[in-house]
Amino acid sequence: MDRLIELFAPPGLPRGSASRANVILLTQLRWTAVFGQLATIVIVSQALGVKLQLAPLLLAPLLLIVVNLASASVVLRRRDFTQGELFSALMVDVTALCWQLYHSGGATNPFTFLFLLQIVIAAVILDLRWSSLVAINACLCMLLLTYFYVPLQLPERYAERPFELYIYGSLFCFVLAAVLLIVFVARLDFTRRESDAKLAALRQQAVEEDHIIRMGLLASGAAHELGTPLSSISVILGDWARQPGIAEDPDLAADLVDVRRELARCKNIVSGILMSAGEIRGIDPAVTTLRGFLSEILEEWRARMPGELRFIDRIAEDRSIVADPGLRQVIGNVIDNAVEVSPALVIIEAWVDAAGDHGQLVLTVSDRGPGFAPEMLPRVGQPYASTKGRDGGGLGLFLVVNVIRKLGGKVAVDNLADGGARVQLAIPLATLAYEPRKGEDTAGAA
Repeated sequence: MDRLIELFAPPGLPRGSASRANVILLTQLRWTAVFGQLATIVIVSQALGVKLQLAPLLLAPLLLIVVNLASASVVLRRRDFTQGELFSALMVDVTALCWQLYHSGGATNPFTFLFLLQIVIAAVILDLRWSSLVAINACLCMLLLTYFYVPLQLPERYAERPFELYIYGSLFCFVLAAVLLIVFVARLDFTRRESDAKLAALRQQAVEEDHIIRMGLLASGAAHELGTPLSSISVILGDWARQPGIAEDPDLAADLVDVRRELARCKNIVSGILMSAGEIRGIDPAVTTLRGFLSEILEEWRARMPGELRFIDRIAEDRSIVADPGLRQVIGNVIDNAVEVSPALVIIEAWVDAAGDHGQLVLTVSDRGPGFAPEMLPRVGQPYASTKGRDGGGLGLFLVVNVIRKLGGKVAVDNLADGGARVQLAIPLATLAYEPRKGEDTAGAA
């Protein structure tokens, strides 16, 4: 029933593609034509006393009703329609109007001006080729009605002055056409602007993905350039660790351990950036569980931040997943931003939403910092959109948004009522799900 209501919905509601919205608007215009034709037949025959051929005149509204019911069933099943199909729908309306006018005075009927309304609608929703065909067919219909038609049998009071009745009909037709143009053409224009907005969003997404490609190339080059010196440093540090003077000095040995740990962190950061700018899967994936994966991230960041990292575990059922450093880097970027503005307290909350086939992991990171500026909220996740005031800022959340989007998830940001900001990551578990091979022990693998 809700989808049937869509056929009569106001213009603010989403209707899928622009062509589908145009079909719906044509259906609504056709319903208007049906009721208008029936009302006109009643008024002209009863109030004005004009003798009409009711059988052929009622055949056109009946045809339009059948076409509308058939169109409704098609609209419920499809989201896109071709230009040829829109042209055919308009030609049904042109033919029905021509039929009505042929049996009610032809070109002497002032309602011939309704052909102009159909030409205007064709110009709005169709390409030039198709709209030109509609205009040509309307002109041919008008030419036919000029020479061939069934004359109206006017009552005596109008028989001697038929032009007076024509003037009244022209006035009514003008008002009707003006109202229909305002209502339906305005709504057709709304559909066009809505499609333009979607196209602009797709172009913006393409620009952002172009940034990802550039960053991937940059990260790849940096990884290759840094790989050799980092490996050399690692070998040198390994040689130093075996030197008696360093091994026997507890302070130097501890410093060496710290340096080697930071060196390993540098390697992980380079690998994480490389994967975040390119593919999320591929380097050192590990089978673990949701809680195990999050516990490793929490342990790492608790050792690095000066304040409290509070974790609220709302995961009802732990699940086996395949995680890798790329996803860890994405979550780490969000935590890093929160720690930077709120070093005393960062709150992480996790739960599994049952939406979808496997559900999705929902992870929120909240801080007690100043929050996002109102003008920045719509731009969060865009490249170089940052309030930090430094070159290259904003790339962390940019990578987060795009990587999560590539996983089929979503990122939402908002400000908390009591101060601070919140970033929510929704990651489909279908992209992380671990399917054990036949005979494999799932618990042992996890």
